[in-house]
Amino acid sequence: MTTHTLSVLVSNRPGVLTRIAALFSRRGYNIESLAVGPTERPEVSRMTIAAQVEDEAALEQIVKQLNKLIEVRKVLELGPNTVNREMVLVKVKADVNSRSQIIDVVSLFRGKAVDVSPESITIEATGAPDKLAALLEMLSPHGIQELVQSGQVALGRGARTMAETKSK
Repeated sequence: MTTHTLSVLVSNRPGVLTRIAALFSRRGYNIESLAVGPTERPEVSRMTIAAQVEDEAALEQIVKQLNKLIEVRKVLELGPNTVNREMVLVKVKADVNSRSQIIDVVSLFRGKAVDVSPESITIEATGAPDKLAALLEMLSPHGIQELVQSGQVALGRGARTMAETKSK
């Protein structure tokens, strides 16, 4: 199975997220990442969905099923020419001796400390999923106490927008 990222413009109404998640669930596909938020137009939300799909035919079927939903305005598969970002907040054990080491690692990944206590440090970092995975690998020897990671958000590169692509 390969992971595909879909950008879906939907009407900003209650129940839309449930209907779309149920569509994936009924077909037995796992949503690896899901992020939803408002767009430049308050009546429209953008869903960025990363899902494991067995082949191109299955992906095409999901896109067709999404387009049948009344609330869905547009579906676009995002290919390799996209900007993808996630955010992570991670609380790491940190005493006086290890704190500077941890801050050095975090700065290499352009992250920042957002909370410091005598026993721990909380770090915020954004970036591509592989960058965040590398950061977590570097922090794990220090002892990760808590971790939360956002869903992936993505936009196509360049001047072209979803508004300029073919609508359903």
